[in-house]
Amino acid sequence: MERTMIGEAPKRVGESVKLQGWVATKRDHGKLTFIDLRDRSGFVQCVGFQKMGELTVESVLEVVGLIKERPANMVNEKLATGMVEIDVQEYTVLNKAKELPLQVEGDGLEVNEEVRLRYRYLDLRRERMQKIMRLRSKYFQAIREELHKREFVEVETPLLTKATKEGARDFLVPSRFQPGKFYALPQSPQQYKQLLMTAGVERYYQIARCMRDEDLRADRGFEFTQLDLEMSFVKQEDVMKTVEDVVKTAIKTVGGKLKDETFPIFEYADAVKKFGADKFDLRTEEEKKDGTLAFAWVIKFPFFKQVDKGDVAEVRDGKSGWTFTHNPFSRPIDDHVEWHLKGEHTGEILTTQYDLVCNGYEAGGGSIRAHEPEVLRATMRTMGYSDAEIQASIGHMLEAFEVGTPPHGGIALGLDRHVMILAGETSLREAIAFPMTSTGRTAVMDAPAPVTQEQLDELALQIKKVEKK
Repeated sequence: MERTMIGEAPKRVGESVKLQGWVATKRDHGKLTFIDLRDRSGFVQCVGFQKMGELTVESVLEVVGLIKERPANMVNEKLATGMVEIDVQEYTVLNKAKELPLQVEGDGLEVNEEVRLRYRYLDLRRERMQKIMRLRSKYFQAIREELHKREFVEVETPLLTKATKEGARDFLVPSRFQPGKFYALPQSPQQYKQLLMTAGVERYYQIARCMRDEDLRADRGFEFTQLDLEMSFVKQEDVMKTVEDVVKTAIKTVGGKLKDETFPIFEYADAVKKFGADKFDLRTEEEKKDGTLAFAWVIKFPFFKQVDKGDVAEVRDGKSGWTFTHNPFSRPIDDHVEWHLKGEHTGEILTTQYDLVCNGYEAGGGSIRAHEPEVLRATMRTMGYSDAEIQASIGHMLEAFEVGTPPHGGIALGLDRHVMILAGETSLREAIAFPMTSTGRTAVMDAPAPVTQEQLDELALQIKKVEKK
């Protein structure tokens, strides 16, 4: 007998079926035992006469039984299968669950987060978490379908790469074959996607995993997933319109509600003056209650800012005391290119950066890129780099820009954050299957963890004790 999904049960009244799933609840009534069996399609009540009394909650069970209609006065209108029940004829315990370290009914928000993440495989069984994981999958699929309609090509880029100046500390990976040298995990595929424009791909995207060694908070982690997108022969408005159309369609596909069909556009200076920040929430109180998503664009950002001496990454990147606000590979607005090339009016130069904001969060950011070698060189010089240092850092990019790189621009959308907002959550960890804890430890597995001396010797590494300040 083939397995029947629980959601199909109402269509098969009078038939004997085989169901497989988890024991969600159990109720003993003397000779009768009632359980709610759960699989990915839903719940159904199963009734056993003088059987199933020994079952434990969350055990994995196979049931063979007859689907019967429930009496009208016993229909459970809260369940899609509430009009039927299974008269259990035989059953097999496929895996018995011992006493659980945490209960999986309810939303789980009252449970200590460290405990939830330690047993994330249990926490994910919650109906709320299952819905979020399905929402995430459906949203990603909708984005992919829209991009393919627009002739974008999905291309994977390397995870082992070179340290780049993108505003955060890199995660480094030692090379066993070249002792003393290191790879860096990508903060984003920024350089590779620009090189794909040189390669003539013209319309690239990837749902990319990125790593940044940043301080942790509720809406940011070490690892994140972004929609990485780049387009050739475009202006700023072309990229913004494409992204806006794709996001709107994907949001509607998963049942999201938009405040505006056309996303309003604010210049950075006006946004700061009006809202006090470049990330703002345009919703009314009523729209906040009904889960409306209010997207907006912010444009005309300053290209450079004074280095924050308390930010290690900024100090490291901005050797002159100036560093970029968003992305060193951006291009100034046309009116400010001459200033940029001459190294003049640094604090006044505006860039072709455009940020997408939603409900008070940054939902994405991109720009038209520098595709001329002299523009990118000028950026690095403003930040205090010598010609030799520029060549060592981004010489490969400058070389590519000299063999026919078209004008191009793109964006990166923070998909974890999109899902968090769509799901009505306030923490990124609710939108990720196996997120890190607030202290930077992995879910379920105990990492970071010590390694053996043999592994350290193989990599020619020594551990230096550092006194805590």
